[in-house]
Amino acid sequence: MDRTFTALPIRELGPGAGFRRPLQALAARVASGSPALEVMTDLTRASPATIRPQAPVDAANQFMIARGVRLLLVADDRETVLGVISAADILGEKPVQAATERGLRRAELTVGDIMTSAERLEVLAFADLEGARVGHIVETLRRCGRQHALVVDSDGGRLMVRGIFSLSQIARQLGLPLHTSEVARTFAEIEAALAR
Repeated sequence: MDRTFTALPIRELGPGAGFRRPLQALAARVASGSPALEVMTDLTRASPATIRPQAPVDAANQFMIARGVRLLLVADDRETVLGVISAADILGEKPVQAATERGLRRAELTVGDIMTSAERLEVLAFADLEGARVGHIVETLRRCGRQHALVVDSDGGRLMVRGIFSLSQIARQLGLPLHTSEVARTFAEIEAALAR
């Protein structure tokens, strides 16, 4: 089967070009009764923000700022999830405690020194989200005292992180101002919005 192919036209990129990233369309607004999946970042549609465990803690903080996220998946070269690191981890007491325990300066700490390891992470099963509403997710996060929850599904028996719930994203989709530095205040504002 001989085929003749012709070359496609070539153009110059030129200055000022950007690049595409996967986009997940967010619902403009949600309510307590909206499906929970409307506030989940679905990793089948959006690339997760990841970092290696050997990265410096300060680099992780800068990466979060650049990506506009407050949680990074910590992964190895084979994309195995080793844990997570959050902005609260970096900006809280964990770095001070880790530096003291290891006899290091804060600038010498790596993500692996302060991340929450995969063995200690509690997750939600994607299958349990069928019929779940935004109010269920808010209550789950409130009871756990967390800003984030990972969602997993299975691929041939191997657990895979499928999505992420973020309190700040839920607040945004509820149309609330963000006060992510104060978890209790954020929960109170979200609960008040859900009660409306």
